[in-house]
Amino acid sequence: MADLRSEFLGIRTPNPFWLASAPPTDKEYNVVRAFQQGWGGVVWKTLGEDPPIVNVSGPRYGATWGPDRRLTGFNNIELITDRPLEINLQEIKRVKRDWPDRGLIVSLMVPCEEANWAAILKRVEETEADGVELNFGCPHGMSERGMGSAVGQVPEYIEMVTRWCKQHTRMPVVVKLTPNVTDIRAPARAAKAGGADAVSLVNTVNSIIAVDIDTWAPQPTIDGKGTHGGYCGPAIKPIALHMVAEIARDPQTRGIPISGIGGVTVWRDAVEFMALGATNVQVCTAAMTYGFKVVKEMIAGLNDWMDEKGYTRLSEIIGRAVPNVTDWQYLNLNYVTKARIDQDLCIKCGRCHVVCEDTSHQAITATVNGVRHFEVIDSECVGCNLCVSVCPVENCITMERITGIDPRTREPIPDTYGNWTTHPNNPNAIREAAE
Repeated sequence: MADLRSEFLGIRTPNPFWLASAPPTDKEYNVVRAFQQGWGGVVWKTLGEDPPIVNVSGPRYGATWGPDRRLTGFNNIELITDRPLEINLQEIKRVKRDWPDRGLIVSLMVPCEEANWAAILKRVEETEADGVELNFGCPHGMSERGMGSAVGQVPEYIEMVTRWCKQHTRMPVVVKLTPNVTDIRAPARAAKAGGADAVSLVNTVNSIIAVDIDTWAPQPTIDGKGTHGGYCGPAIKPIALHMVAEIARDPQTRGIPISGIGGVTVWRDAVEFMALGATNVQVCTAAMTYGFKVVKEMIAGLNDWMDEKGYTRLSEIIGRAVPNVTDWQYLNLNYVTKARIDQDLCIKCGRCHVVCEDTSHQAITATVNGVRHFEVIDSECVGCNLCVSVCPVENCITMERITGIDPRTREPIPDTYGNWTTHPNNPNAIREAAE
């Protein structure tokens, strides 16, 4: 059986699955129930200063769904904890005492003044929590008050506050990054420059999830009005994976521990995050959708997959895909593929033909000799993979690499690696050759 034990900043947990700072980690009752189900750790819902924050007393979530009504994402307008700071601190201390083998990091957000950070850090230290996570990601409500993403979008602020915190606490400091930036590397570099022990990402994506076209108000709606909120869940996973990979392969941030967040729903999602450099993963939407017991399926699935593949520990997975992430300009332009349709699996729905005919390259037949038949025309196929993406039958359409002469260009396919930096159509490459 594979060893799923995880270590993040010296915090040892029985598995890499943590609950993210969110409603599921807002109180002792929830966290204890989560640990009973098997979660390896939690990040306690963001604490602030007293008097407690005031949340809306109405709808706080909007949702998007797939055709089968399966949830693809939440939009959330809830703010940080609205419970008294002292109550939270007492509960954190009890939970850490009673569950010493589980990870417990406390999320924090206070006004952007050194004295405020120093004061709350001192109080959190007394709970004997394993570390703190600086919430620089919340895109709504708190950002309007100069906190959350208002800090996370300004690298200079990130570095400054992180440095304050490192000076005022012995606990590991994790910086939680917002995805609502142009380039995630800048805030990650700032966090590292400020002395952060790790980064966690991504926080929620700023969004308006829907508009009620009867009332003409954004959803969720409070007394006829709506606002932007934070989008989370499976729909943001591609954004999160990209940003995690950028930090893992950036020369200036490479090696900094990463806690991956964003749409982790099943064990495979966790493997993908870890393969791109995350040490562990944090989960929120899946727990809010399916309950705390979802972690049992994650643990079992990860264990079975590792056994099947012959992996014995998580360190064999972490970062494994990072060397294979590159910039477009370095992709091999001499790698030529064509689509292939398995006629035994084809159900003749015609979707591949329609999308190729209407939006792509007219490279799939609809009929052959007057009979409904879908077949790839190699002389037109550019290998774009669109047909594979829309086909409802798994593995019915696959991509096959070809060599020799490309039927589309009628040119020999080089058997060597070649990318855009050396391609004759690249003006810069031509100029360099001329020089």
